[in-house]
Amino acid sequence: MSAETIQSNPGFLTRNKHYWLLAPGVVWLTLFLVVPLGMMVYVSFWTQTTFAISNDLTLKSWQTFFASETYFGALIRTIRIWLTVLLLTILIGYPAALFIGQMVRNNTTQTILLVACVIPFWTSFLIRVLAWRPMLGKEGAINILLQKFGLIESPIEVLLFTELAVIIGMVQIYVVFMVGPIAFMLARIDQSLIEAARDLGASGWTIFRKIILPLSLPGVVVGAIFVSVMVLGEFATSSALSGRKVNLLGNIIVTQVGSLKWAFAAVIGVVLTAVMALVVTILLRIVDLRKQL
Repeated sequence: MSAETIQSNPGFLTRNKHYWLLAPGVVWLTLFLVVPLGMMVYVSFWTQTTFAISNDLTLKSWQTFFASETYFGALIRTIRIWLTVLLLTILIGYPAALFIGQMVRNNTTQTILLVACVIPFWTSFLIRVLAWRPMLGKEGAINILLQKFGLIESPIEVLLFTELAVIIGMVQIYVVFMVGPIAFMLARIDQSLIEAARDLGASGWTIFRKIILPLSLPGVVVGAIFVSVMVLGEFATSSALSGRKVNLLGNIIVTQVGSLKWAFAAVIGVVLTAVMALVVTILLRIVDLRKQL
């Protein structure tokens, strides 16, 4: 934009001032999102050898990823664990959020309960993950209690260093991200709607299905986005609770970067980013968050 243009049209800056307000955000997103993603895509096509990497473009790393049972299997495993954790966090988090948002009417009590949900976050992430080891082990607290009450005769070995252990750890860590948004949306529901439905003879199930669930759906979508993004990018929980037996895409990225295999790590990063983008897009199609929140 030239100075002559501005001088000849003094109202130009006033009429287009909203574009200037967008400029800082656009610059930030370009530098820290678009450029890194573009660089990652570019590096994924570099030529990777055992001890070196060159910027000669090739599809070899992509072919290796999709042709390998190990790497493609990690993609399928990541998606399977994500779906399992997402479903469990909804099943566990929604009733808890329903209790906090609808059954507890005192604002102070609601705040106390929500704070209680986030108390585990006052400790380190790794400490919370590793704390599951003495709980799930053969001689851990869970097996000891089950044997003490006569529910099992011998320790359950599948609780630790398995995919089940990874799922248990992730659900416990991330369920709070489902509870918070849902409880917020439930607390916003006008009680007069529910009272009017009762006056018209609607049953509890009908009220939930026709009023509570639709109005709380934006919270479910927001919680699902939080949980999905974090679970799909996970690697620490899997390493700690599976004994490195359950490899997710995040674990493979860490391994490849540690081996200086930048091109292959970039391929997996692009695939993981594409999966996340697809998941978030699908979730945003369910509810128009701009209108609901």
